[in-house]
Parts: sequence; structure tokens; C-alpha cells
Amino acid sequence: MSNQLSKEKFAYFKEKLLQMKKETEQEIATNRNIGPNDSIQELADYDNHPADMGTEQFEQQRDAGLDLMRQDHLKEIEDALLKIEDGTYGLSEKSGKPIPEERLEVMPIARNLVEEEE
Repeated sequence: MSNQLSKEKFAYFKEKLLQMKKETEQEIATNRNIGPNDSIQELADYDNHPADMGTEQFEQQRDAGLDLMRQDHLKEIEDALLKIEDGTYGLSEKSGKPIPEERLEVMPIARNLVEEEE
């Protein structure tokens, strides 16, 4: 099935995806610049109460989880950009049917039609 998106729309979504990629890369870089010991260092000036250390450990685990989510999001953006290059952007991976522009506007990394999502 052929894609219903015009060249202008491909260019529009490519620009939108490139902006998303840049923002996601900045979030990843910012998160990495805050080292795991930065806030522990603040606590070193005080008595290290076990609850403070537990909170710090929780925050590190949460940040690691967020970093993984950002990495996954970046991969999805890069996959969508590859689809623009090969002309398959905007087509469902499951059925090959065109994904409505409204869905792509809200979620430019959409891989399938709404009704095809699990």
C-alpha cells in the first residue's frame, strides 16, 4: 500500500523528529552530567542518616530507569527517521495501512494504527 504523505509532510515530520531527537539527546546528556555522587556529597557535610542514603539510592535507581526510557525513546525517534529515509514512514508496521496524520501529529514515532496497538 502506498503512503499518503506528501513530500512536504515527510519534511515536516522529519523536522519534528529531528527536534525531538535533539531534545532527548540533551536530556540524556544533562542527566549524565549529574553524577551519582553529587547529591551524596551534599549529605557528606552532615551525618549520613540511613534514611538519607536510602533516599539517595532510590533517586539513583529512578534516574537510571528514566535514562533507559530516554534511550528507548531516542531509538524510536531514530527508527522513525530511518523510515522517512526509506519511504515507509507513516505506514503501519502490522498492516501496512497508512497511519492517520492526526496520530502522527500527536505521536510522530507511531508504528501502528491505534486499533493495532496492544
